[in-house]
Amino acid sequence: MSKQNVVIIGAAGRDFHNFNTYFRGNEDYNVVAFTAAQIPDIDGRKYPAELAGKDLYPEGIPILAEDELESIIKEKSVNLCVFSYSDVNYKHVMTMSARVNAAGANYMLLGPADTMIKSTKPVVSVVATRTGCGKSQTSRKVIEYLMAKGLKVVAVRHPMPYGDLIAQKVQRFAEVDDLEKHQCTIEEMEEYEPHVVRGNVIYAGVDYEAILREAEKDPTGCDVILWDGGNNDFPFYKSDLTITVADPHRAGDEVNYYPGEVNLRMADAIVINKMDSASPEGIQTVRESIEKVNPKAIVIDGASPIKVDDPAVIKGKRVLVVEDGPTLTHGGMKIGAGTVAAQKYGARECVDPRPYTVGKLSETFRIYPNIGQLLPAMGYGEEQRKDLEATINNTECDAVIIGTPIDLNRIIKIKKPTTRVYYDLQEIGEPTLEDILGDFCKKHNL
Repeated sequence: MSKQNVVIIGAAGRDFHNFNTYFRGNEDYNVVAFTAAQIPDIDGRKYPAELAGKDLYPEGIPILAEDELESIIKEKSVNLCVFSYSDVNYKHVMTMSARVNAAGANYMLLGPADTMIKSTKPVVSVVATRTGCGKSQTSRKVIEYLMAKGLKVVAVRHPMPYGDLIAQKVQRFAEVDDLEKHQCTIEEMEEYEPHVVRGNVIYAGVDYEAILREAEKDPTGCDVILWDGGNNDFPFYKSDLTITVADPHRAGDEVNYYPGEVNLRMADAIVINKMDSASPEGIQTVRESIEKVNPKAIVIDGASPIKVDDPAVIKGKRVLVVEDGPTLTHGGMKIGAGTVAAQKYGARECVDPRPYTVGKLSETFRIYPNIGQLLPAMGYGEEQRKDLEATINNTECDAVIIGTPIDLNRIIKIKKPTTRVYYDLQEIGEPTLEDILGDFCKKHNL
C-alpha cells in the first residue's frame, strides 16, 4: 500500500499527542499538516523536526489555519484527516466529517487503545464532560486525600503548548517562579499554580511519553500519577481509576459532546458537581444520563461552595465579573464562580464589558457572541494580556470580581477595587472520593 497523506485537525494539544503516539516514526503515513482552531494565534507555526522525527520530517510539519482545510486536502492529495480536539458538540464533529469527505478524504477519530501510554505507577485520571465542570477542584481534592495518606503525588496536566514547542517538550512546575521561567500564559497559570501552591509537582508540555517518564522519577518522589484532564478530553495515560466530573448547569451536554460522553462511559466514578447552584431538573437529567450509559459507575454528589476575600467590595456595587476564559468561550458557560459571588454577596448590578473591550478581547466577543455580560480572562499571549488589562480598566464599574483560579492582580494592573473568589469541591453525603481512593490504595498496595 502506498504511503497515505494525512492532516491532523487540532488545537495544540491532543493533535500533537495523536501524532506522537500513532504517526511519529510510522512510514505508512506522511503527515503533511496540522490545522489549528479554538485557540487564538496558534497557527502559522511548525511542529519542529526535533519533535516530529528528523528522519521522516526533516523540515518539521506546518501548522495551518483550519479554515484552509479543503484547499490543503486538494493541494496535498490528502487521504486521511484525523479529528483531534475536544469540547465540541456532535454536530461540529460531523460537520467536520462532511467537509473532509466532500473534499475527498477519509475521516478518523483515534481512540484510547492507540493513544494511551502505560505508566509504571498507578494512575488516577480526573476528566469531565465539558470544559468548566470543576476538574481542577476535583483534582486538588484527590491530591489532598492521597497526600494525607503520606503518598507522593505527581500531577500531569493536559497540554497547553502555545509557545516554543521545543522548549515546551517537557515542563516541570514545582514553585511559583517556574511559571515565569516557562513564560506561562494566564490559561496555563490558572491550571498549574493551584497545584504548586499546595505543595505538589505538576508536569505538562508536548511529548507526553517523555513527560510521563520524567514524572515517574521526579526528584521529590512519585507514588501515584494524577492525570489532570483538560477540556473534556479523555486521558493520555492508561488509568487505574477514572473520575469524571459532570455539570448539571449544562445538563444533557454529557451525552451530546465529544469526547465528553467517552469520559462518561469510561468512568469508574462520576462527580455531579455544582449541585448547590444547579436546578433539580438539571441534576435529574445528569442522573438519567449516567443511568443510561454507565449504570455501574459510582456517583458522588458534589458542590462548589464559594467564598471571597472581601464581601464589602461587592455589596451594593456595580461590579465587573471576570471569569475563566476557556470556560466562557468554547466551554459555553453562562454562569461562573464570579457570577455566583455577585448574586450571593448582593451586587447592585453586573456591568456589561462589551462596550469597553479593545483589541483581542473585542475579537473574542465576535467569535463567541453568546458570552453575554461576563468578561473572559483571555491571556494566551502578551497582546491579549494587555487588552484584558485595558478592557478591565476601561469598564465603568465600582469593583471587579475575579472568578479565575489565579489572582489577576499578580499578572495585570487593575486600577479598581477587586476581590477574588475561591471554590473547592465539597462532597455531599456518601459515597465520597475518600472512600473510592481508599479502595484504590488498597488495590495497589499504597
